[in-house]
Amino acid sequence: MYAIVEIAGQQFKVSKDQKVYVHRLSNEEGSKVSFDKVLLLDDNGNVTLGAPAIEGASVEAKVLQHLKGDKVIVFKKKRRKGYKKRNGHRQYLTQILVEGISATGGKKAAAPKKEAAPKAEKLVDAPVEAKAPKAKAAKADDLKIIEGIGPKAAEVLVAAGIDTFAKLAKAKVEKINEILDSAEAKVQHLDPTTWGQQAQLAADGKMDELKKLQDELNGGKAV
Repeated sequence: MYAIVEIAGQQFKVSKDQKVYVHRLSNEEGSKVSFDKVLLLDDNGNVTLGAPAIEGASVEAKVLQHLKGDKVIVFKKKRRKGYKKRNGHRQYLTQILVEGISATGGKKAAAPKKEAAPKAEKLVDAPVEAKAPKAKAAKADDLKIIEGIGPKAAEVLVAAGIDTFAKLAKAKVEKINEILDSAEAKVQHLDPTTWGQQAQLAADGKMDELKKLQDELNGGKAV
């Protein structure tokens, strides 16, 4: 049995007892984590597709360790300009162990209640006002995917109400600097100039473009 699951903006084909490297997660080492965005399940040839995710399915895993990936050398050169620039980049990663795949482990959505048809007399006497649907709260994102944001900076931003890529993309650099300067943690030295651009790519799901941009950065700063 295997599953296609989305973890931190990336899709993985996983099976039980498999070790996987994913973008840095906020969970502590040794803790359990569950991923409910399962896009496909294959149970001995019985394939189930989600639209986009399979309701009730989940992948259970354990966080083994946080680490950095291999160094990638970024070399830039402009012909006839005498310009050369060499930088290194190491991606923040988390190693997880897949402990199980469940097709019915998640919470099922409750069936909507059928409302009784209103009587004709009530419709004539007093028209019913339509209620606007309640907006669902946005799910928090792992801000540490953004290069230049570490665990402390992520905690400071979340405490200030910036807990998603979309909110970070809309926040002005001046506002982020104010948040960092007023924090008790030592994050005042960080440069958030490129955070908004990175966050917009992450919010749009353009992880390949985000990685390409991060390869051109040095500690989150534009070269």
